[in-house]
Amino acid sequence: MAWLFLLVAGLLEIGWAVGLKYTEGFSRPVPTLITVVIMIASFFTLSLALREIPLGTGYAVWTGIGAVGTAIAGIVLFNEPKDVVRLLCIGLIVAGIVGLKLASPHTGDNASTTVDQTTSRP
Repeated sequence: MAWLFLLVAGLLEIGWAVGLKYTEGFSRPVPTLITVVIMIASFFTLSLALREIPLGTGYAVWTGIGAVGTAIAGIVLFNEPKDVVRLLCIGLIVAGIVGLKLASPHTGDNASTTVDQTTSRP
């Protein structure tokens, strides 16, 4: 379930990144409000995912989904360049996301992300 939350958080990140374009520097109230709501939803679902997924992995995958999705949205929605080098670099980000998923510990076990509370403090 944690990976599903992370996927949703990443998709919402794409939404708010694209939404920023439509806010025109936060000068348009309705797109600004929608963008802020999507941001909050993205952070919330990311926080749910991070209950089980290690922080570094979760954050890297979240930003990776957002970066790839936003780059593709820029190409599709805003006619940004789609040259071979740019697409290859997007592919490398996707490979990194897949690699992090494959290298992650099983998320059904919270042992990998639980902080040891028995450590004494000075």
